[in-house]
Amino acid sequence: MNEKLMERSSGRCELCQKETEVVVYHVTPTSYAANEVAVCKSLIGQIEGTESLDSDAWRFLPDAMWSEIPAVQVLAWRMLNRLKGESWAADALDILYLDDETLEWAKAAGDQAELSEGIRHMDVNGNVLQNGDSVVLTKTLDVKGSSISAKLGTVVKNIRLVENNPEQIEGRIEGQLIVILTKYLRKQN
Repeated sequence: MNEKLMERSSGRCELCQKETEVVVYHVTPTSYAANEVAVCKSLIGQIEGTESLDSDAWRFLPDAMWSEIPAVQVLAWRMLNRLKGESWAADALDILYLDDETLEWAKAAGDQAELSEGIRHMDVNGNVLQNGDSVVLTKTLDVKGSSISAKLGTVVKNIRLVENNPEQIEGRIEGQLIVILTKYLRKQN
């Protein structure tokens, strides 16, 4: 472990903050500066996908995501996206803010399971959607079971893709989590 990383982490895992045996993890792609993170040796297998994901072992992520270190933020964002089926992870993703450059980094080598399986969520213009994108409604929509009407032009930030259904995404409108059909939205640039 290099001296600068050792000093920054104080020998602790930069994700869970435990004093335990840590290893250096390079957050890909490595073209980004300061892409090294000190991580518990016990978590590496889950991060790299060589071990099955234990959601209870990651309950510290809502705290880790507020780190001032971009590489830690990127790793937290990626792991939260892998755990988005857990309500606590979905809630954390809803409030997580990453600046544009850090979000681009997080998406650059994040989970691409949907793409590798041939499932692609696409907007009305054919742009591929990813978790965390912002979209704009292209039609005024009445929300079933609610008095909310989602107006044309409404921006929905930090969307989540509905697994196994490329025609649906989830997003919050007026604080309520709803399912929106991809044919009624376009990706915001």
